[in-house]
Amino acid sequence: MRKLSILIVLICGFAPWMWATDKGQQKLTQQEFRARQQTFITERAELTQEEAAKFFPLYFELQDRKKALNDKAWKLMHEGREKDITEKRYGEIMEGVLDARIESDKLEKEYFKKFQKILSNKKLYQIQHAEMRFHRELLKGMRGNKPRGKK
Repeated sequence: MRKLSILIVLICGFAPWMWATDKGQQKLTQQEFRARQQTFITERAELTQEEAAKFFPLYFELQDRKKALNDKAWKLMHEGREKDITEKRYGEIMEGVLDARIESDKLEKEYFKKFQKILSNKKLYQIQHAEMRFHRELLKGMRGNKPRGKK
């Protein structure tokens, strides 16, 4: 379960910046990606216009903050590829990566509490499910399979 949670955090943190492609032709801008993501999640979680208007600014704020943490972790991991890294530095790199993951989890918890002031727990569950489905469909699309509509 812990591994699944970490995988979900990483996918959700990085996916907004893994620009999707339409059959490998054109990359989406961040705004285009977010518009598709917002439409998909709004539809799947059955959010009203009012709920979406309140929820998504906070949601994208969280995504931006998580991206900053993920960028930091990736920078550390990239440093580990260099040839003359000491065992001590590898330990520092791994500590930094783990600290970024922990901070990302803390952000998730912090924003969950903010989200609860806007939406019911059921809606938040539906959003989580829709977000996971969106990323799954995105990955299928990147492999050349066209994302499917609502089931």
